[in-house]
This record gives sequence, structure tokens and C-alpha cells, in this order.
Amino acid sequence: MRFRPLAALAAFALLALPAVAKDPALGTSTYVVYEAFLSPAQEPGEESETPKALKKSLGATQPSTPRAERKSRGWGEVRFTADRSSAVVNVQIEGVKPEDIVMFHIHCGRPGVLGPILVDLGADPEHAGHGEHSADWTKLIQNGSFTKTITNANINFITELPGMAPGLPEACLVGSGLPGQVKTISGMEHIAREGLLYFNLHTKAHTYYGEMRGQIYPAAE
Repeated sequence: MRFRPLAALAAFALLALPAVAKDPALGTSTYVVYEAFLSPAQEPGEESETPKALKKSLGATQPSTPRAERKSRGWGEVRFTADRSSAVVNVQIEGVKPEDIVMFHIHCGRPGVLGPILVDLGADPEHAGHGEHSADWTKLIQNGSFTKTITNANINFITELPGMAPGLPEACLVGSGLPGQVKTISGMEHIAREGLLYFNLHTKAHTYYGEMRGQIYPAAE
């Protein structure tokens, strides 16, 4: 093999180049984006199949409609800052009256499976994850649009009590088969990459499974 000094010098020069530094401010001004299209068809069951033990506590106040007959639709987006310090949630809703909404959450779970609440979109940070139903959706949703910025304070973290088994069913785990709960925006984005997040909108008629659901995936280009 012939020695090529010019090629060797060029390769050395490339290795000697300094790393290109990035402005740390980009951490809060650039985003990793995920989205979901919501529909009743993604709900894993009919409201009529609500377990009897939960019917009274959930308190549906309107008659339910089968999934195939509901006209509700939606689109949702979660924009994580590059430094994972916060995320902006944008949602567009059609076919649902804001006054009929009782809860709106981001859950963790695989498609077709009911999972724990990770973010209660209707709650203030000090109430996040405590099942607050007092949000006034007629004020939060304007012309079908809803926007909310979330931080670590919005994450539903379940405190494990002494003697309680790890891997609580009420908690969102860090990832597939991994121990520990999600408790940061960074952890939330990690399970989004695995397709383990979904939106679920609950109404007065559909309080258990929900009115419509949307699994969250990386946004299309």
C-alpha cells in the first residue's frame, strides 16, 4: 500500500478542528415535537362497559354514544424544549362542547390500554395529578383551541409509602421494563419516544374510557 502524505495531513487537519459550540440559549428556543390525532375509535371500550364499582364515583351525567357514532375529533401537539425544561401542549378540538368536558389528561400507556395520568391538563401545578375536576373548560378552550405550558411541577408523581411494592399501577414508569417513575419533562419525552403517551378527553357522557383518545408519536415532517 502506497503512503499518501497529503491524505494523511488532510485527515489530521480534520481531527484537529475545534468542536463547534452551540449557544446554550437554544435549549429553550428549539424543540422536539410529538403529535396525536384524537378519535373515539382509539378508546379501548364503550362507556357502557364501565366497571359497576366505578360508575357511581365517575358520575356520568349524560347518556353515552357508541364510539362508531361519535363525531368528536382532535389534534394535539407536545413541543419539548431541547433542554427538557418545559413542554408546550397545543390542542385543537372539534365536535365537543367545552361545557361538556370534565377532564383532559396526558396518560402513559400503550395503544388500547388504560394507563395512569401523567399530566392533568386542567389542573394548576399545585393540584397536578390529584384528579381535580374543577377546571372551567369554557374559558380554557377558545374557538376549539387549547394551549398549556407544562414543567416538572405538572408531572403526576406518586409517593411510594413504606412497604408498598415498587412499580405502582398509578405511576408512569421511566420506560419499557425500567424501574422508577417519570417525574421530569425529560422522562416524559423519553417515554414519548417509545410511543407510551396518549391524550384522553373525558366528557359528561364518557367519563371512564373517555370521549376520544390520541396516541402520541413523533410529529410528521
